[in-house]
Amino acid sequence: MKLYCSRNPNPRLAVAVARHLDCPVEFEFAAPFAQGQAERFSKLNPNLSIPILEEAGGTLWEADAIACRLSRAMGSDFWRVGDDEPDMIRWISWGKANFVHACDMVHFERGTKQRYGIGPIDPDETAEGLDMFHRSALILDALLASREWLTGGAPSYADFRMATFLPYNDIARLPLDGFEAVTRWYARLDALPAWRQPFDGLPIPELPPVPV
Repeated sequence: MKLYCSRNPNPRLAVAVARHLDCPVEFEFAAPFAQGQAERFSKLNPNLSIPILEEAGGTLWEADAIACRLSRAMGSDFWRVGDDEPDMIRWISWGKANFVHACDMVHFERGTKQRYGIGPIDPDETAEGLDMFHRSALILDALLASREWLTGGAPSYADFRMATFLPYNDIARLPLDGFEAVTRWYARLDALPAWRQPFDGLPIPELPPVPV
């Protein structure tokens, strides 16, 4: 299997999953939107987005689907398959519509747009993202006050997905300090080597810096 990736949030998520599961995956840097790359990558993913998992039977794109495939390939319950599966899917779904979406909105304005010269920070979009972050972080904090992980007694893909944008918080500057349970949860997650340093030893270029 080959995983096309970069250091951007969703590809980073897929790489972290693969390394957490110790999958025998070949990692290859990809920039489908770079000049001259569209024709090659459109055959792998018509959306021209990464991550993309390539194997003998074809390709699979979208980080959630790739996480499911890799977990099954390794016979792991990281992607829950028993009674915890509905709860895991609940948090993946809720996160992408709420907490993760809020993080994405703020990171896009303060990070992505500045990193790639897309345009100035939109204060209205940033404020909307911060408001959504506050509301959803309250819900997440209340849940995590009584448990270590989102579902079950060990990390699952729900934890990885919920934290997609938190490794970039030096740029996004989301106000995590007011949410003690979320902060403790993320510290536990960041103690996992595959999450903390998913690109360790891999020849994947650094992201362009965000101008000061």
